[in-house]
Amino acid sequence: MLEDTPIKMTIIERDLKRCEFLSAEIPRAMVIHGDASNQQLLLEEGIRHVEAFAALTGFDEENIMLSLYAGRESKAKLITKVNRIAFENVIDSMNLGSVIYPKLITADLILQYVRAMQNSLGSNVETLYKIVANRAEALEFRVGNDAPMIGVPLEKLSLKKNLLVACINRNGRILTPRGKDTIEVGDTVIIVTTNTGLNDLKDILA
Repeated sequence: MLEDTPIKMTIIERDLKRCEFLSAEIPRAMVIHGDASNQQLLLEEGIRHVEAFAALTGFDEENIMLSLYAGRESKAKLITKVNRIAFENVIDSMNLGSVIYPKLITADLILQYVRAMQNSLGSNVETLYKIVANRAEALEFRVGNDAPMIGVPLEKLSLKKNLLVACINRNGRILTPRGKDTIEVGDTVIIVTTNTGLNDLKDILA
């Protein structure tokens, strides 16, 4: 993916063999053999002028400190990898930009796989993502012929509480749902909700 992007990038890596691998795999990137926690090295490589900075070491504390430093020295968009989620509330209060939790990403991928398996058994959930710090779900449903809400204006549907019909995709045309809009056969519908366990589009009804 990095090889295909037009973005100019610099990768700082401690391990020499990893540097050699990255240089071969991503020839358009500048790969530097060094310690990214070295402030002087970061300054020499233009930390104050970058548009984005990603701290992706194997140590949470180091990633947090690197992102805080980059945030102080630049206006870069920050990306911070954090493995432990026990102090999520504390981490969220820091200026760390987009915080990536590998464990949650893995859990989301497993959930998507499970929902795909359920889809083969009768569920019409296409994809599922955990959002808002795992407190809500965004689900994509494909509308089949037997959906009970087909052709009924959204304003006349009795929907469950804490649920939003966020988007309707109709033959590639994206609709922002309003009260008069309807759900039709063949649509894909994005539902955002704090309710869990929705397996079928009809489950959105109260």
